[in-house]
Amino acid sequence: MTGSARLPLGETASQAAGIDEVGRGPLAGPVVAAAVILPPSGIRGLADSKALTPSRRSELSGRIREQAMAWALGRAEPAEIDALDIRRASLLAMERALGGLTIAPDYAWIDGRECPQLPCSGEPVVGGDSRIAAIGAASILAKDARDREMVACAATYDGYGFERHKGYPTREHLAALDRLGPSQLHRRSFAPVARRLGVD
Repeated sequence: MTGSARLPLGETASQAAGIDEVGRGPLAGPVVAAAVILPPSGIRGLADSKALTPSRRSELSGRIREQAMAWALGRAEPAEIDALDIRRASLLAMERALGGLTIAPDYAWIDGRECPQLPCSGEPVVGGDSRIAAIGAASILAKDARDREMVACAATYDGYGFERHKGYPTREHLAALDRLGPSQLHRRSFAPVARRLGVD
């Protein structure tokens, strides 16, 4: 497929899946990926999830779930991230998302520089979440799902502020780590967490 991967947002190819992940940078929580096959007519309003407000992202996530030909989420847990490293865990989450689709894609576009194992032809697209509609949809779905999960986790892991920083290494989060120590959600292989566990 030459050239057709560079579709403007809102355009699609026949049963082509867009794949993206969120959560590589946080110190806690899973990495979550989404795979989306858009309808031929596309879905209005798609954009890079990072450019959207939380309320707009939530609205579009609901629209994607209702209107997409197929969508699925995949994830890798903190223990898997520690065992594999974040790069391989991210690829694993993408593979799980793609494997969860109820329609077999005939092509896959992956945001970034690297492809997971694919059951079809595909290619990585740097900046794909703002260039290809299906990847933009996947970024919205994954970001909304992960953020909701981290907000829910705040009730169980009180005091860390997960509902605000979603596990990212903010000043508030680092201060909570100093005060409370790592929780079961924390990635023990990440340096700020490892240091607080006394691991070099």
